[in-house]
Amino acid sequence: MSTDAPRPARSPEPVAETPADRPHLVDSHCHLDFPDFAGELPALVDRARAAGVTRMVTICTRLRLEPSVRAIAEAHDGVFYAAGTHPMYAAEESLATVEDLVALARHPKFVGIGETGLDYHYTAESAVRQAESLLVHIEAARRTGLPLIIHARDADDDMAAILTREHAAGAFTGVMHCYTSGPALAEAALGIGFYLSMSGIAAFPRSTELREIFAAAPRDRILIETDAPYLAPPPHRGKRNEPAYVAHTARVGAALFEMEEAAFAALTSANFDRLFTRAAGVTG
Repeated sequence: MSTDAPRPARSPEPVAETPADRPHLVDSHCHLDFPDFAGELPALVDRARAAGVTRMVTICTRLRLEPSVRAIAEAHDGVFYAAGTHPMYAAEESLATVEDLVALARHPKFVGIGETGLDYHYTAESAVRQAESLLVHIEAARRTGLPLIIHARDADDDMAAILTREHAAGAFTGVMHCYTSGPALAEAALGIGFYLSMSGIAAFPRSTELREIFAAAPRDRILIETDAPYLAPPPHRGKRNEPAYVAHTARVGAALFEMEEAAFAALTSANFDRLFTRAAGVTG
């Protein structure tokens, strides 16, 4: 989740529909419980499907809101969910326990732990609490075998150190969601088997250095996401984002890796299946 700017006004225009054999895309990270989407989730899911997005993972950022996020996943085919305490909320929310997260993970549509991580851009004053929360989520990922969903901002050194140390103490999998950090953290994350996720930021014209980081990563470790309602890619930049728009980021990714769009869609979907094993091949 990003909070770079106020949430823009609703913008429901769909991506142009592609032929019946269009590639299947996955939005690996969005926030469908946010008020930006109130009252229009069925239409939003329909627009996503029209754009070729067959699966979405909606992320709970405060555990006390997990029931409402779970209800969204239960109500819509192809929608899965994950839950955790976002680092920006770590100081204001009750500290999760490993047992809390393991219990939530019993739900068949629960596919990941988080998002969790470190955010020193907005909430550096709670760094100690954020790290404490992160360690709880890491242990839950170990116990459940589900992937960790990491948010990292302006905390590259600490994040690399914690992930490397903790992985050596007991393996776990995960993804650096909405990756915008530098090459050193990317190298550390990839070194322990993590994936990097491209958001709309990677499609911004000035994101050349970020695209270079993705281009240097193994193709089998790339995911795509919207982080909706934030960070809409061109041509919708500045408007409210939604899962259908992951198709625009996918086009940029395909060009970056010099692949056909269908091949890139297939690649990122296969990568998603490999990481989010509980949602692999499932659309209902």
